[in-house]
Amino acid sequence: MASYDFSTDILFEILSRADLKTMKKCRVLSKECKDLTYESNFMRLHSQRTSTMVGYLVQSSRLFGQLTSDLVSGLDPKPTQDLLNFLPQPGWIVPTVNGGLVLCTPGKRRDDPFYICKPTTQQWEVVPSPNPRFWTAKISMLVLGSNPLWFKIVRLSDSRDDTIDLELDLDSEYSNEEDNFNVFSNEKSWHCEIFESKSWEWRQSDDLKLTHNDYFECNQDVSACGALHWLVFNDKQDKYTKYTMLSFDGDKEERAMTSLPHSLRGNDHCDQIAPVSCEGKLGLIHLRQETKMLDVWILNYEKIWIKKHTINLKSLHEKVPLPRSRVHSLTRKLTRIRVGGWIKSAYFIQTDSEPVKLKPE
Repeated sequence: MASYDFSTDILFEILSRADLKTMKKCRVLSKECKDLTYESNFMRLHSQRTSTMVGYLVQSSRLFGQLTSDLVSGLDPKPTQDLLNFLPQPGWIVPTVNGGLVLCTPGKRRDDPFYICKPTTQQWEVVPSPNPRFWTAKISMLVLGSNPLWFKIVRLSDSRDDTIDLELDLDSEYSNEEDNFNVFSNEKSWHCEIFESKSWEWRQSDDLKLTHNDYFECNQDVSACGALHWLVFNDKQDKYTKYTMLSFDGDKEERAMTSLPHSLRGNDHCDQIAPVSCEGKLGLIHLRQETKMLDVWILNYEKIWIKKHTINLKSLHEKVPLPRSRVHSLTRKLTRIRVGGWIKSAYFIQTDSEPVKLKPE
């Protein structure tokens, strides 16, 4: 078979006219194709030619607790305001994924339902409530297939909260003997529930076993490479092993722990670490407070951490414009939103305007 050497300009022109699904498939053809589709100029032109929505879904709290969800993008001159106003009632965004689906809930009570929706088509469905006996510690969503749509929602709940209800429910499956064993063994269980879109119902999975010294960091969860990822902190470990990454494989439903890059294991307590999705892979951002430098790491297919970018955040305050002015534009827009209220969350979203069947027949 003959091979053809396409120039970058030709690739740019072809891929910028492809629909979102085709463009994502082309990313596996070569590293050149993949890198091209993540460039700012390409994303801007692709969004214009294909009517693709791309940016950050930012939820903020206004006066009297009013919630607003705005689309903020460096590709557009102004934010798209109140993007989720088609829902029956305002809701807290739980997670979002690159497939363009958004999961939110109207309240934070244990028996509150969820809405799964696609903002570009204003489609939505009600997701039934999980077990009302459990208090949600983490809830995340990932898309495993697009044709037909297949997604899972995972909820983790701290088993220590069961003791609140045990006194009122003597027939509970969680016995005092089991609680006492966990205390003496330094083991702590996290209830794991999984919502399957194919069956449209919740089911109980095996408990996640951690120690009493393990805590989930208060940052957003990440969906990447077919798995969910959470940053876990252990306050009894030495400074070189305090942080680990907990991953949940969406297809096999297996759990795994991954160490952080060696240079971050002795991380200063003033620095900030958070998981991210970077170019389709699991990533980490590390903000060094002393130098105001931001490092971006990615986990490659060999499970090795590679430093991808280093950004000087001091340049954001300089008057001289930078080549990547999209960063400045996005920062100014986030600042304007923050002036009018407090930012609760910000999620990257990239989606088309094609209708999707959210719920099976």
